[in-house]
Amino acid sequence: MKERTTQALFGTVAILLLAHLVRPALTSSPAQAQQVEKIPAVLRAQAVELVDKKGQVVAQLHVGEDGGGNLRLRSGDGVVRVKLGGTADGSGLLLFDKEAEPAISLAVNRSGTSVTLAEKGKAKRVIEP
Repeated sequence: MKERTTQALFGTVAILLLAHLVRPALTSSPAQAQQVEKIPAVLRAQAVELVDKKGQVVAQLHVGEDGGGNLRLRSGDGVVRVKLGGTADGSGLLLFDKEAEPAISLAVNRSGTSVTLAEKGKAKRVIEP
């Protein structure tokens, strides 16, 4: 009797395990399968904008006038606070202060590398290697 009980118990466990493994395949709808297939491997665009819940742009990734890539990050009130760009000549990063004036500028181009620090009411400080 013990052997028969053990076999029945193993059989029940095997069926439950199989049901647990097969259930996701049986319960996923064709619509869910199609959604997975629609995810592109590469997204190609000339501009991408990230917007908040109100539809206001908070980040932009776009092609600049010179053909290089640019990234702009905006504060919640729409003011540009960060600019990052790459060109054939080099690259640059601008960080803006609370008045939307450039406070820190990092530039790398054919003429060299520099860091510029600026603050209202104070002289600009340029650091070069």
